[in-house]
Amino acid sequence: MLDVILKRRSIRQYEDKPVEPEVVREVLLAAMCAPSAYHKNPWSFVLVEKEEIRERLSRATNFASFSKKAPIIIVITADSQSSPHWIEDSSIVGAHIYLEAVNQGLGTCWVQVYNMETPDGTNSEEYVRSVLGIPETERVLCMMPLGYPAEHPAGHSEA
Repeated sequence: MLDVILKRRSIRQYEDKPVEPEVVREVLLAAMCAPSAYHKNPWSFVLVEKEEIRERLSRATNFASFSKKAPIIIVITADSQSSPHWIEDSSIVGAHIYLEAVNQGLGTCWVQVYNMETPDGTNSEEYVRSVLGIPETERVLCMMPLGYPAEHPAGHSEA
C-alpha cells in the first residue's frame, strides 16, 4: 500500500480515453469501504460523464477548469442531517478514491466545492446543486475528476 501512497499525485491532465466501467466500480467500492462516524455513511456520489455537464462543472470554482477534460467527474455529496461529521466522513471517502484511482492506474485531483465561490462570486455548492439537480438536503464537498493521467509528476521517495 505504501507504494500507492507514494505514487499519489494531483492529476490535472487526462488522456482522451474512457475509463472502463469495471475500473470505476472498483474506485467506488473502495470509497464505500471508508469508515464514518457512528457508521452513518452519509455520503453519496454523482458520476458525471456527459461532456456538456462536465463543462458546466468546470466553472464551479476558479480552480476547476481542468476537470472538463477528465472522462468522469465524481461529485461527493453528503446528508448533513444524518451526521454532524459529514465533512470528515466525506473527506475520508475522497482519500479512498485518490488511492484506489492510483492503484487502478488512474489519476484524480480534489476540487473543493464546499465553502468556495464560482468565478462570478456565487456559492459553488449552490451552483453544483443546480447543475446536477442535487436536493438542498445534500451538501457538496468536492468533485474528483477521474481519468488516465496525461501527466506524470515525480513521486515521493521513501523516507
